[in-house]
Amino acid sequence: MDREPDSVSPDKEAAPALTFLGATGTVTGSKYLFSAGSKKILIDCGLFQGFKQLRLRNWEALPIEPREIDAVILTHAHLDHSGYLPLLVRDGFAGKVYSTPATRDLCRILLPDSGYLQEEDAEYANRHHFSKHAPALPLYTREDAERSLHSFRTVEFGKAFDLGEGLTFQFLPAGHLLGAALTSLQFNGTSLLFSGDLGRPNDLLMAPPSVIRKTDYLVIESTYGDRSHDPADPQKILAEIINRTAARGGVVVIPAFAVGRAQTLLYAIHLLKEAKAIPDLPVFLNSPMAIEATGLYYEHLGEHRLNEAQCRAMVRTAHLVHSVEESKRVNALRDPMILISASGMATGGRVLHHLKTFAPDERNTIVFAGYQAGGTRGAAMAAGAKTIKIHGEYIPIRAEVIVLDQFSAHADADEILDWLGRFAVPPKETFITHGEPEAADALRHRIEEKVRWRCRVPDYLESVELG
Repeated sequence: MDREPDSVSPDKEAAPALTFLGATGTVTGSKYLFSAGSKKILIDCGLFQGFKQLRLRNWEALPIEPREIDAVILTHAHLDHSGYLPLLVRDGFAGKVYSTPATRDLCRILLPDSGYLQEEDAEYANRHHFSKHAPALPLYTREDAERSLHSFRTVEFGKAFDLGEGLTFQFLPAGHLLGAALTSLQFNGTSLLFSGDLGRPNDLLMAPPSVIRKTDYLVIESTYGDRSHDPADPQKILAEIINRTAARGGVVVIPAFAVGRAQTLLYAIHLLKEAKAIPDLPVFLNSPMAIEATGLYYEHLGEHRLNEAQCRAMVRTAHLVHSVEESKRVNALRDPMILISASGMATGGRVLHHLKTFAPDERNTIVFAGYQAGGTRGAAMAAGAKTIKIHGEYIPIRAEVIVLDQFSAHADADEILDWLGRFAVPPKETFITHGEPEAADALRHRIEEKVRWRCRVPDYLESVELG
Protein backbone atom coordinates (compact mmCIF):
# COMPACT_ATOMS: atom_id res chain seq x y z
CA MET A 1 0.00 0.00 0.00
CA ASP A 2 1.37 3.44 -0.94
CA ARG A 3 1.86 5.80 1.93
CA GLU A 4 2.67 9.44 2.37
CA PRO A 5 4.25 10.63 5.63
CA ASP A 6 2.01 11.92 8.38
CA SER A 7 2.54 15.63 8.93
CA VAL A 8 0.32 16.05 12.00
CA SER A 9 -0.31 13.69 14.88
CA PRO A 10 -3.87 12.31 14.85
CA ASP A 11 -6.66 13.61 17.03
CA LYS A 12 -8.36 10.37 18.00
CA GLU A 13 -11.18 12.11 19.86
CA ALA A 14 -12.59 13.96 16.84
CA ALA A 15 -15.48 12.22 15.11
CA PRO A 16 -15.26 12.16 11.32
CA ALA A 17 -17.50 14.73 9.65
CA LEU A 18 -18.74 15.49 6.16
CA THR A 19 -19.51 19.04 4.96
CA PHE A 20 -21.42 19.67 1.74
CA LEU A 21 -19.73 22.54 -0.10
CA GLY A 22 -21.60 21.96 -3.35
CA ALA A 23 -23.95 19.74 -5.36
CA THR A 24 -26.83 20.54 -2.98
CA GLY A 25 -29.99 21.79 -4.67
CA THR A 26 -28.13 21.65 -7.99
CA VAL A 27 -26.37 19.19 -10.30
CA THR A 28 -23.16 21.24 -10.28
CA GLY A 29 -20.38 22.40 -7.98
CA SER A 30 -19.60 19.00 -6.44
CA LYS A 31 -17.39 19.48 -3.37
CA TYR A 32 -17.47 17.41 -0.19
CA LEU A 33 -15.12 18.12 2.73
CA PHE A 34 -14.30 15.04 4.80
CA SER A 35 -12.64 15.77 8.15
CA ALA A 36 -11.15 13.01 10.25
CA GLY A 37 -8.56 13.44 12.97
CA SER A 38 -6.32 16.23 11.71
CA LYS A 39 -7.01 15.36 8.06
CA LYS A 40 -9.17 17.50 5.76
CA ILE A 41 -9.87 15.85 2.43
CA LEU A 42 -11.91 17.39 -0.39
CA ILE A 43 -13.77 14.89 -2.53
CA ASP A 44 -14.36 16.56 -5.91
CA CYS A 45 -13.65 20.20 -6.64
CA GLY A 46 -16.23 21.29 -9.19
CA LEU A 47 -17.53 24.50 -10.69
CA PHE A 48 -21.06 25.73 -10.14
CA GLN A 49 -22.90 26.15 -13.45
CA GLY A 50 -26.33 27.30 -14.57
CA PHE A 51 -28.24 29.98 -12.68
CA LYS A 52 -26.34 33.19 -11.97
CA GLN A 53 -26.75 32.89 -8.21
CA LEU A 54 -24.99 29.52 -8.44
CA ARG A 55 -22.23 30.75 -10.74
CA LEU A 56 -21.54 33.61 -8.34
CA ARG A 57 -20.50 31.02 -5.74
CA ASN A 58 -17.45 30.31 -7.89
CA TRP A 59 -16.26 33.84 -7.11
CA GLU A 60 -16.82 33.54 -3.37
CA ALA A 61 -14.15 32.33 -0.96
CA LEU A 62 -14.52 28.75 0.23
CA PRO A 63 -15.58 28.35 3.87
CA ILE A 64 -12.21 26.66 4.43
CA GLU A 65 -8.80 28.06 3.56
CA PRO A 66 -7.40 26.09 0.59
CA ARG A 67 -4.05 25.72 2.37
CA GLU A 68 -5.83 23.83 5.18
CA ILE A 69 -6.94 21.07 2.80
CA ASP A 70 -4.55 18.11 2.84
CA ALA A 71 -5.65 16.43 -0.40
CA VAL A 72 -8.28 16.40 -3.12
CA ILE A 73 -9.78 13.17 -4.47
CA LEU A 74 -11.55 13.39 -7.84
CA THR A 75 -14.31 11.00 -8.81
CA HIS A 76 -13.98 12.04 -12.48
CA ALA A 77 -12.95 14.81 -14.85
CA HIS A 78 -16.13 16.70 -15.78
CA LEU A 79 -15.86 20.38 -14.85
CA ASP A 80 -18.71 20.27 -12.35
CA HIS A 81 -16.44 17.88 -10.42
CA SER A 82 -12.94 19.16 -11.27
CA GLY A 83 -13.23 22.69 -12.67
CA TYR A 84 -12.56 24.60 -9.42
CA LEU A 85 -9.09 23.05 -9.01
CA PRO A 86 -7.21 25.92 -10.73
CA LEU A 87 -8.73 28.37 -8.22
CA LEU A 88 -7.99 26.09 -5.27
CA VAL A 89 -4.32 25.82 -6.23
CA ARG A 90 -4.03 29.52 -7.10
CA ASP A 91 -5.48 30.40 -3.69
CA GLY A 92 -3.07 28.32 -1.66
CA PHE A 93 -3.82 24.58 -1.86
CA ALA A 94 -0.46 22.78 -1.82
CA GLY A 95 -1.49 19.13 -1.44
CA LYS A 96 -1.94 16.34 -3.95
CA VAL A 97 -4.91 15.77 -6.26
CA TYR A 98 -5.62 12.04 -6.49
CA SER A 99 -7.39 10.58 -9.51
CA THR A 100 -7.39 7.59 -11.82
CA PRO A 101 -4.95 7.82 -14.75
CA ALA A 102 -7.75 8.48 -17.28
CA THR A 103 -9.20 11.25 -15.10
CA ARG A 104 -5.77 12.87 -14.94
CA ASP A 105 -5.42 12.61 -18.73
CA LEU A 106 -8.84 14.16 -19.28
CA CYS A 107 -8.17 16.96 -16.79
CA ARG A 108 -5.03 17.80 -18.78
CA ILE A 109 -7.43 18.60 -21.62
CA LEU A 110 -10.44 19.99 -19.76
CA LEU A 111 -8.85 22.35 -17.24
CA PRO A 112 -6.58 24.36 -19.58
CA ASP A 113 -9.43 24.56 -22.09
CA SER A 114 -11.73 25.86 -19.36
CA GLY A 115 -9.21 28.57 -18.45
CA TYR A 116 -8.72 29.47 -22.11
CA LEU A 117 -12.47 29.73 -22.75
CA GLN A 118 -12.93 31.96 -19.72
CA GLU A 119 -10.16 34.24 -20.92
CA GLU A 120 -11.66 34.22 -24.41
CA ASP A 121 -15.18 34.99 -23.16
CA ALA A 122 -13.86 37.86 -21.00
CA GLU A 123 -11.90 39.28 -23.94
CA TYR A 124 -14.93 38.98 -26.25
CA ALA A 125 -17.15 40.69 -23.67
CA ASN A 126 -14.66 43.53 -23.28
CA ARG A 127 -14.21 43.95 -27.03
CA HIS A 128 -17.96 44.10 -27.68
CA HIS A 129 -18.84 45.99 -24.47
CA PHE A 130 -21.72 43.76 -23.39
CA SER A 131 -20.48 42.89 -19.90
CA LYS A 132 -21.71 44.77 -16.83
CA HIS A 133 -18.15 44.60 -15.49
CA ALA A 134 -15.39 46.92 -16.65
CA PRO A 135 -13.29 45.10 -17.39
CA ALA A 136 -14.77 41.59 -17.49
CA LEU A 137 -12.31 39.16 -15.90
CA PRO A 138 -11.92 35.39 -16.27
CA LEU A 139 -12.59 33.28 -13.20
CA TYR A 140 -9.14 31.81 -13.80
CA THR A 141 -6.69 31.61 -16.67
CA ARG A 142 -5.18 28.86 -18.77
CA GLU A 143 -1.94 29.41 -16.86
CA ASP A 144 -3.76 28.85 -13.55
CA ALA A 145 -5.19 25.62 -14.91
CA GLU A 146 -1.86 24.33 -16.21
CA ARG A 147 -0.24 25.07 -12.85
CA SER A 148 -2.88 22.99 -11.06
CA LEU A 149 -2.02 19.94 -13.18
CA HIS A 150 1.32 19.61 -11.38
CA SER A 151 -0.63 18.59 -8.23
CA PHE A 152 -2.00 15.37 -9.74
CA ARG A 153 -1.03 11.90 -8.58
CA THR A 154 -2.71 8.84 -10.08
CA VAL A 155 -4.08 5.79 -8.30
CA GLU A 156 -5.20 2.71 -10.22
CA PHE A 157 -8.66 1.20 -9.86
CA GLY A 158 -8.87 -1.27 -7.00
CA LYS A 159 -5.68 -0.15 -5.26
CA ALA A 160 -5.99 1.04 -1.65
CA PHE A 161 -4.07 4.25 -0.98
CA ASP A 162 -3.04 5.34 2.51
CA LEU A 163 -3.43 9.04 3.32
CA GLY A 164 -2.14 8.59 6.87
CA GLU A 165 -3.78 8.62 10.32
CA GLY A 166 -5.86 5.54 9.52
CA LEU A 167 -7.45 7.12 6.43
CA THR A 168 -7.38 5.19 3.14
CA PHE A 169 -9.31 5.38 -0.11
CA GLN A 170 -9.94 3.21 -3.14
CA PHE A 171 -11.28 3.83 -6.67
CA LEU A 172 -13.73 1.42 -8.31
CA PRO A 173 -15.15 1.78 -11.86
CA ALA A 174 -18.34 3.86 -11.95
CA GLY A 175 -19.09 3.68 -15.69
CA HIS A 176 -20.26 7.10 -16.91
CA LEU A 177 -16.92 8.32 -18.34
CA LEU A 178 -13.32 7.29 -18.90
CA GLY A 179 -11.68 7.14 -15.49
CA ALA A 180 -14.89 7.78 -13.53
CA ALA A 181 -14.71 6.19 -10.10
CA LEU A 182 -16.81 5.22 -7.16
CA THR A 183 -14.64 6.47 -4.32
CA SER A 184 -14.55 4.58 -1.03
CA LEU A 185 -12.98 6.16 2.06
CA GLN A 186 -12.08 4.13 5.14
CA PHE A 187 -11.32 5.74 8.50
CA ASN A 188 -10.68 3.65 11.61
CA GLY A 189 -13.28 1.08 10.60
CA THR A 190 -15.87 3.53 9.20
CA SER A 191 -16.51 3.50 5.44
CA LEU A 192 -17.91 6.27 3.25
CA LEU A 193 -18.71 5.78 -0.46
CA PHE A 194 -19.15 8.56 -3.04
CA SER A 195 -20.92 7.58 -6.23
CA GLY A 196 -19.62 10.54 -8.23
CA ASP A 197 -21.70 10.33 -11.40
CA LEU A 198 -23.13 6.83 -11.63
CA GLY A 199 -23.04 5.21 -15.05
CA ARG A 200 -25.70 3.12 -16.76
CA PRO A 201 -25.83 -0.67 -17.08
CA ASN A 202 -26.19 -0.67 -20.88
CA ASP A 203 -24.23 2.38 -21.98
CA LEU A 204 -23.05 2.31 -25.60
CA LEU A 205 -19.41 2.96 -24.65
CA MET A 206 -18.89 2.46 -20.92
CA ALA A 207 -19.11 -0.69 -18.82
CA PRO A 208 -21.66 -0.76 -15.97
CA PRO A 209 -20.73 0.59 -12.52
CA SER A 210 -19.11 -1.74 -10.01
CA VAL A 211 -21.35 -3.73 -7.69
CA ILE A 212 -21.02 -2.55 -4.07
CA ARG A 213 -22.05 -4.81 -1.23
CA LYS A 214 -21.74 -2.54 1.78
CA THR A 215 -20.65 0.84 3.13
CA ASP A 216 -21.44 2.64 6.38
CA TYR A 217 -22.36 5.91 4.63
CA LEU A 218 -23.27 6.62 1.02
CA VAL A 219 -23.32 9.86 -1.00
CA ILE A 220 -25.40 9.19 -4.12
CA GLU A 221 -26.05 11.45 -7.09
CA SER A 222 -29.64 12.20 -8.19
CA THR A 223 -29.36 13.94 -11.56
CA TYR A 224 -32.24 11.83 -12.90
CA GLY A 225 -33.68 10.97 -9.50
CA ASP A 226 -37.22 11.95 -10.50
CA ARG A 227 -37.45 10.30 -13.91
CA SER A 228 -36.66 7.31 -16.08
CA HIS A 229 -34.93 7.46 -19.43
CA ASP A 230 -37.16 6.73 -22.42
CA PRO A 231 -36.67 3.02 -23.22
CA ALA A 232 -36.85 3.70 -26.96
CA ASP A 233 -33.70 2.91 -28.95
CA PRO A 234 -31.70 6.16 -29.01
CA GLN A 235 -29.97 5.26 -32.28
CA LYS A 236 -33.31 4.76 -34.00
CA ILE A 237 -34.57 8.13 -32.75
CA LEU A 238 -31.33 9.84 -33.78
CA ALA A 239 -31.68 8.32 -37.26
CA GLU A 240 -35.23 9.66 -37.55
CA ILE A 241 -34.06 13.15 -36.54
CA ILE A 242 -31.18 13.15 -39.02
CA ASN A 243 -33.30 11.82 -41.88
CA ARG A 244 -36.13 14.28 -41.22
CA THR A 245 -33.76 17.24 -41.04
CA ALA A 246 -31.80 16.23 -44.15
CA ALA A 247 -35.04 15.81 -46.11
CA ARG A 248 -35.91 19.47 -45.54
CA GLY A 249 -32.37 20.59 -46.41
CA GLY A 250 -31.39 21.36 -42.84
CA VAL A 251 -28.42 21.04 -40.52
CA VAL A 252 -28.38 18.95 -37.32
CA VAL A 253 -26.51 20.84 -34.59
CA ILE A 254 -25.68 18.79 -31.50
CA PRO A 255 -24.33 20.71 -28.49
CA ALA A 256 -22.41 17.91 -26.80
CA PHE A 257 -20.26 17.49 -23.73
CA ALA A 258 -16.77 17.27 -25.22
CA VAL A 259 -15.75 14.41 -22.96
CA GLY A 260 -18.00 11.37 -23.06
CA ARG A 261 -21.11 12.45 -24.94
CA ALA A 262 -19.34 13.58 -28.11
CA GLN A 263 -17.65 10.18 -28.42
CA THR A 264 -20.90 8.29 -27.82
CA LEU A 265 -22.60 10.32 -30.56
CA LEU A 266 -19.74 9.76 -32.99
CA TYR A 267 -19.89 6.02 -32.45
CA ALA A 268 -23.69 5.98 -32.76
CA ILE A 269 -23.51 7.91 -36.05
CA HIS A 270 -20.83 5.49 -37.30
CA LEU A 271 -23.15 2.56 -36.56
CA LEU A 272 -26.07 4.29 -38.31
CA LYS A 273 -24.00 4.99 -41.41
CA GLU A 274 -22.64 1.45 -41.42
CA ALA A 275 -26.22 0.14 -41.31
CA LYS A 276 -27.22 2.65 -44.03
CA ALA A 277 -29.92 3.94 -41.68
CA ILE A 278 -28.96 7.55 -42.48
CA PRO A 279 -27.54 9.20 -45.61
CA ASP A 280 -23.79 9.66 -45.85
CA LEU A 281 -23.89 13.27 -44.67
CA PRO A 282 -20.71 15.10 -43.71
CA VAL A 283 -20.13 15.05 -39.94
CA PHE A 284 -18.03 17.72 -38.25
CA LEU A 285 -16.60 17.50 -34.74
CA ASN A 286 -15.88 21.13 -33.87
CA SER A 287 -14.28 21.02 -30.46
CA PRO A 288 -10.52 20.80 -29.98
CA MET A 289 -11.16 19.42 -26.51
CA ALA A 290 -13.47 16.67 -27.82
CA ILE A 291 -10.91 15.79 -30.50
CA GLU A 292 -8.18 15.32 -27.89
CA ALA A 293 -10.50 13.38 -25.57
CA THR A 294 -11.50 11.03 -28.39
CA GLY A 295 -7.85 10.03 -28.80
CA LEU A 296 -7.70 8.91 -25.17
CA TYR A 297 -10.04 6.01 -25.90
CA TYR A 298 -7.09 4.32 -27.66
CA GLU A 299 -4.91 4.83 -24.59
CA HIS A 300 -7.43 3.38 -22.13
CA LEU A 301 -8.64 0.25 -23.89
CA GLY A 302 -10.23 -2.02 -21.31
CA GLU A 303 -11.97 0.82 -19.51
CA HIS A 304 -14.74 0.94 -22.13
CA ARG A 305 -16.55 -1.39 -24.51
CA LEU A 306 -14.72 -0.50 -27.74
CA ASN A 307 -11.76 -2.33 -29.24
CA GLU A 308 -9.03 -0.57 -31.19
CA ALA A 309 -10.78 -1.02 -34.56
CA GLN A 310 -14.01 0.41 -33.18
CA CYS A 311 -12.12 3.39 -31.73
CA ARG A 312 -10.62 3.99 -35.16
CA ALA A 313 -14.06 3.86 -36.78
CA MET A 314 -15.41 6.32 -34.19
CA VAL A 315 -12.66 8.83 -34.95
CA ARG A 316 -13.02 8.48 -38.73
CA THR A 317 -16.75 9.23 -38.60
CA ALA A 318 -16.17 12.99 -38.45
CA HIS A 319 -14.11 15.71 -40.05
CA LEU A 320 -12.12 17.13 -37.15
CA VAL A 321 -12.27 20.94 -36.91
CA HIS A 322 -9.17 22.28 -35.20
CA SER A 323 -8.80 26.00 -35.90
CA VAL A 324 -11.07 29.02 -35.55
CA GLU A 325 -10.74 29.59 -39.30
CA GLU A 326 -11.99 26.06 -40.02
CA SER A 327 -14.86 26.63 -37.58
CA LYS A 328 -15.87 29.76 -39.45
CA ARG A 329 -15.82 27.88 -42.77
CA VAL A 330 -18.08 25.17 -41.33
CA ASN A 331 -20.43 27.86 -40.02
CA ALA A 332 -20.74 29.21 -43.57
CA LEU A 333 -21.94 25.86 -44.99
CA ARG A 334 -25.65 25.46 -45.69
CA ASP A 335 -26.00 21.97 -47.14
CA PRO A 336 -27.32 19.16 -44.88
CA MET A 337 -24.70 18.05 -42.36
CA ILE A 338 -24.27 16.95 -38.76
CA LEU A 339 -22.35 19.35 -36.54
CA ILE A 340 -21.21 18.24 -33.07
CA SER A 341 -19.71 20.99 -30.92
CA ALA A 342 -19.18 21.83 -27.25
CA SER A 343 -20.47 22.79 -24.78
CA GLY A 344 -23.26 20.34 -24.02
CA MET A 345 -25.52 22.85 -22.23
CA ALA A 346 -24.64 25.71 -24.61
CA THR A 347 -22.91 27.61 -21.80
CA GLY A 348 -19.86 28.51 -23.88
CA GLY A 349 -17.49 27.37 -26.57
CA ARG A 350 -17.77 27.22 -30.36
CA VAL A 351 -21.29 25.83 -30.33
CA LEU A 352 -22.57 29.32 -29.45
CA HIS A 353 -21.44 30.63 -32.82
CA HIS A 354 -23.19 27.70 -34.53
CA LEU A 355 -26.40 28.36 -32.61
CA LYS A 356 -26.31 32.01 -33.64
CA THR A 357 -26.08 30.87 -37.26
CA PHE A 358 -28.38 27.84 -37.40
CA ALA A 359 -31.00 28.27 -34.63
CA PRO A 360 -32.98 30.97 -36.52
CA ASP A 361 -33.65 28.65 -39.50
CA GLU A 362 -36.67 26.35 -39.21
CA ARG A 363 -35.11 23.77 -41.54
CA ASN A 364 -32.47 22.98 -38.93
CA THR A 365 -32.60 20.87 -35.77
CA ILE A 366 -30.87 21.43 -32.43
CA VAL A 367 -30.41 18.17 -30.51
CA PHE A 368 -29.49 18.21 -26.81
CA ALA A 369 -28.16 14.77 -25.94
CA GLY A 370 -27.92 15.05 -22.18
CA TYR A 371 -29.00 16.77 -18.98
CA GLN A 372 -29.59 20.53 -19.17
CA ALA A 373 -28.99 22.21 -15.82
CA GLY A 374 -31.37 24.96 -14.78
CA GLY A 375 -30.26 28.42 -15.81
CA THR A 376 -28.33 27.28 -18.90
CA ARG A 377 -29.16 28.18 -22.50
CA GLY A 378 -29.71 24.49 -23.13
CA ALA A 379 -32.37 24.28 -20.42
CA ALA A 380 -34.09 27.40 -21.79
CA MET A 381 -34.17 26.02 -25.33
CA ALA A 382 -35.34 22.60 -24.12
CA ALA A 383 -38.20 24.34 -22.30
CA GLY A 384 -39.30 26.06 -25.51
CA ALA A 385 -37.65 29.48 -25.31
CA LYS A 386 -38.30 31.54 -28.44
CA THR A 387 -35.06 33.48 -28.03
CA ILE A 388 -31.76 32.99 -26.22
CA LYS A 389 -29.09 35.54 -25.38
CA ILE A 390 -25.66 34.88 -26.87
CA HIS A 391 -22.80 37.39 -26.68
CA GLY A 392 -25.18 40.16 -25.66
CA GLU A 393 -27.56 39.53 -28.56
CA TYR A 394 -31.00 37.86 -28.54
CA ILE A 395 -31.13 35.03 -31.08
CA PRO A 396 -34.51 33.75 -32.35
CA ILE A 397 -35.07 29.99 -32.03
CA ARG A 398 -36.96 28.76 -35.09
CA ALA A 399 -35.11 25.46 -35.52
CA GLU A 400 -36.66 22.27 -34.20
CA VAL A 401 -35.32 21.60 -30.69
CA ILE A 402 -35.13 18.04 -29.36
CA VAL A 403 -33.86 16.66 -26.04
CA LEU A 404 -32.53 13.13 -26.43
CA ASP A 405 -31.98 11.95 -22.86
CA GLN A 406 -31.58 8.36 -24.04
CA PHE A 407 -27.90 9.13 -24.70
CA SER A 408 -27.38 10.26 -21.11
CA ALA A 409 -24.44 8.68 -19.29
CA HIS A 410 -26.19 9.13 -15.91
CA ALA A 411 -28.18 6.31 -14.33
CA ASP A 412 -31.86 7.18 -14.07
CA ALA A 413 -34.02 6.63 -10.99
CA ASP A 414 -34.79 2.98 -11.83
CA GLU A 415 -31.15 2.22 -12.61
CA ILE A 416 -30.01 3.84 -9.35
CA LEU A 417 -32.52 1.73 -7.40
CA ASP A 418 -31.33 -1.41 -9.19
CA TRP A 419 -27.73 -0.56 -8.28
CA LEU A 420 -28.65 0.08 -4.65
CA GLY A 421 -30.55 -3.20 -4.60
CA ARG A 422 -27.26 -5.09 -4.85
CA PHE A 423 -26.12 -3.89 -1.43
CA ALA A 424 -26.08 -6.77 1.06
CA VAL A 425 -26.26 -4.41 4.05
CA PRO A 426 -28.00 -1.00 4.13
CA PRO A 427 -25.80 2.03 4.86
CA LYS A 428 -26.34 3.73 8.19
CA GLU A 429 -27.32 6.82 6.23
CA THR A 430 -27.57 7.80 2.56
CA PHE A 431 -26.98 11.41 1.48
CA ILE A 432 -28.67 12.39 -1.76
CA THR A 433 -26.84 15.10 -3.69
CA HIS A 434 -26.06 16.32 -7.22
CA GLY A 435 -29.65 16.88 -8.31
CA GLU A 436 -32.21 19.64 -8.65
CA PRO A 437 -34.43 19.83 -5.53
CA GLU A 438 -37.31 17.91 -7.10
CA ALA A 439 -35.03 15.14 -8.35
CA ALA A 440 -33.15 14.76 -5.07
CA ASP A 441 -36.32 14.62 -2.99
CA ALA A 442 -37.99 12.21 -5.39
CA LEU A 443 -35.04 9.84 -5.12
CA ARG A 444 -35.08 10.18 -1.32
CA HIS A 445 -38.73 9.19 -1.30
CA ARG A 446 -38.19 6.22 -3.62
CA ILE A 447 -35.24 4.89 -1.61
CA GLU A 448 -37.17 5.20 1.67
CA GLU A 449 -40.23 3.50 0.14
CA LYS A 450 -38.50 0.78 -1.92
CA VAL A 451 -35.53 -0.30 0.18
CA ARG A 452 -36.41 1.45 3.46
CA TRP A 453 -33.02 3.04 3.96
CA ARG A 454 -32.40 6.07 6.11
CA CYS A 455 -31.92 9.02 3.73
CA ARG A 456 -31.47 12.76 3.80
CA VAL A 457 -31.07 15.54 1.27
CA PRO A 458 -28.37 17.80 2.77
CA ASP A 459 -28.35 21.59 2.56
CA TYR A 460 -25.59 23.76 1.19
CA LEU A 461 -22.75 24.05 3.74
CA GLU A 462 -24.43 21.55 6.07
CA SER A 463 -22.02 19.47 8.15
CA VAL A 464 -22.83 16.06 9.65
CA GLU A 465 -20.90 13.82 12.01
CA LEU A 466 -20.33 10.24 10.89
CA GLY A 467 -20.51 8.27 14.10
